[in-house]
Amino acid sequence: MFTVFTRENKMSLEQTACDDLKAFERRLTEVIGCLQPATMRWRIVLIVVSVCTAIAAYHWLMDPLTPVVSLTQSLWNHPFFALTSTFLVLLFMMGVHRKVVAPNIITARTRSVLNDFNMSCDDTGKLILKPRPANT
Repeated sequence: MFTVFTRENKMSLEQTACDDLKAFERRLTEVIGCLQPATMRWRIVLIVVSVCTAIAAYHWLMDPLTPVVSLTQSLWNHPFFALTSTFLVLLFMMGVHRKVVAPNIITARTRSVLNDFNMSCDDTGKLILKPRPANT
């Protein structure tokens, strides 16, 4: 009925806990590592589209006909601006801004959970054991 914790049982429990932590760390680093290439691609796409939109907006605003004609005619005269700005809005509506920061979101949430266990993790997912708090 009662389990007697012997030295062997205690060592076995500590070894199991250590193995579980190692497995958790491996999985966390794997998840963050797998997200990095996709995150980099989305960052590049977002930067390129943002720069193209900024350049097109500059040309659109510097056009002397822009204040004279209607908005639709002005956008029709500058299809590159209309296309890039539409594409930028669509990217944000699809949630690309969340895909760009997905590894940061995962590590921040993991840190908040690990804080309860006096642990943390770095940006790659490696676990950091904090020193035990001193009992007063």
